[in-house]
Amino acid sequence: MVDLAAFDANADALVSRAAGKPLRVASKSVRARELLSRVLARPGWRGVMAFTLPEAIWLARTGVSDDVLVAYPTANRGALAELAADPALAAAVTLMVDDPGQLDLVDAVCPPGGRPALRICLDLDASWRPLGGRVHLGVRRSPVHSARAAGTFAAAVATRPGFRLVGLMSYEAQIAGLGDAPPGQQVRGAAIRAAQRRSYRELLDRRAAAVAAVREHADLEFVNGGGTGSVAATSADPAVTEVTAGSGLYGPTLFDAYRAWRPTPAAFFACAVVRRPAPGLATVLGGGWIASGAAGESRLPRPWLPAGLKLLGAEGAGEVQTPLVGAAATTLRVGDRVWFRHAKAGELCERVNELHLVDGDEVVGTAPSYRGEGHAFL
Repeated sequence: MVDLAAFDANADALVSRAAGKPLRVASKSVRARELLSRVLARPGWRGVMAFTLPEAIWLARTGVSDDVLVAYPTANRGALAELAADPALAAAVTLMVDDPGQLDLVDAVCPPGGRPALRICLDLDASWRPLGGRVHLGVRRSPVHSARAAGTFAAAVATRPGFRLVGLMSYEAQIAGLGDAPPGQQVRGAAIRAAQRRSYRELLDRRAAAVAAVREHADLEFVNGGGTGSVAATSADPAVTEVTAGSGLYGPTLFDAYRAWRPTPAAFFACAVVRRPAPGLATVLGGGWIASGAAGESRLPRPWLPAGLKLLGAEGAGEVQTPLVGAAATTLRVGDRVWFRHAKAGELCERVNELHLVDGDEVVGTAPSYRGEGHAFL
């Protein structure tokens, strides 16, 4: 279920935090075409960041957007051939690269003489590597980390026929994707905030230098950065021209650990009570929809309504059943529903075919997920 009022309010709040810079919606965090189109129709939102090339082609062909940036390099030969065979698609979709081997693969599938120039975005690694690189904070993405490396790679792209370098992206996961106020962990939260401040200052200088180095070889259309957790900070970077956001539209539980802004919970799933194995204990069918990332409690779904329910530490959320304890468990009967929030945003849609759209206390429609439309892109 998606609460449309909360969804729209989150979309507007993100625009406000972007302070005039356009937001590109991250499709992996939504995974429903109707809701992607809904947010793109709102002021302040422009373009899609897709997670695979087949998905990007589908979104472009179905009219969701004529500006789709693929966030990750692709090795899908069939999709590359389809992209290169259609000038309209080639004009709408931008490929992500960080290694000459990715360009070699494109050329092997569709030689440059027989295709339109393909749009290319360079992925600049935004991780923080203090102490001479002996410490790594952030995700391990691109091998292109320094401004010099970015300029060298941009020069190589500029000299290759069949490609056009139009963008640069850098995702500061250690800021955008890491909650700075983990519940019950004040010391860790303070350490995270201190590291984020230093990482942000380092990235401001390095990203500006990288953009300048790349602009010596290409006329960049955009410089993309950030995510839901860093919209305000990333927008304040003069080198950035657009910011990506997506998870904040649904408001999953991982964002409960952020101080700067917490989205209104907007996406939920329900499981039915099927057992009462003991007083003060209620068991629902299913519920084990675990989020990706480092395994731990933060990746578990959280019971939301009725309030006061908790997972059992010894069992967690199970594949076929999930026992719950708490005051509300005493009053639950067989057939009652328990509503959960997922830890991450779009992964919920990999479990369901439809999202029921709620406005106030009425179901006003349904929107098929990617899965409901018969697609599993990753």
